[in-house]
Amino acid sequence: MSDTSSRFGRRVRRQLSTAGVTWAIMAACILVFLAQQATGGVDGELSLRLIFYPQLITVEPWTVVTSLFAHASLLHILFNMYSLYALGPSLEQALGHWRFAVLYFLSGIGGSVGVLLLDSGAVLGASGAIFGLLGAYFVIERRMGGSMTQLIVVIALNLGIGFVVPGIAWQAHVGGLLVGALVAVIYLRPRTRTAPHLQAQLLWATAAGILIIALVKIGLF
Repeated sequence: MSDTSSRFGRRVRRQLSTAGVTWAIMAACILVFLAQQATGGVDGELSLRLIFYPQLITVEPWTVVTSLFAHASLLHILFNMYSLYALGPSLEQALGHWRFAVLYFLSGIGGSVGVLLLDSGAVLGASGAIFGLLGAYFVIERRMGGSMTQLIVVIALNLGIGFVVPGIAWQAHVGGLLVGALVAVIYLRPRTRTAPHLQAQLLWATAAGILIIALVKIGLF
């Protein structure tokens, strides 16, 4: 085996070991999209089972998660997967696999609840979760003293697109962004012996808060 091949192999193994959750999410999204295309596209049976319909949350609550893996078009999934590729590995390496996974899925669920709260229509796609990564990145960079101007511009532009382009669920973007920022604040608490336990409690409280907000909205709490 050549030295170039060895370096490439080591780089691939390092990327897989430090960003395994990111690659797994990307692979799942791509596989689901291919399955959607094979079963009628966005209007097919599989898509209809995965999409989050706010008015059906009481009978299909799992769609707040399954909708994160479904996409409406090739451009939709390409944009989201590129964003995940750009943000995911560095955040996962910094936070660790489990913390990154919690950040991603809580942000995604927060995006779905944002759609529910603001009375939007049906929604699908990983955008809410990706905006959660942006929110977390902003909080972490600010804590580390990094330059915020470019990141603020990126967040503002992406949020703005959701308000002017029809068919984009800006409600999911706002919900995901807020939850992602909150989770990052929890992760950045002072590192003491009891910090991991406190972080876990605060994360459970965040998840419970999201659930309570949803239950209040639909009149079950």
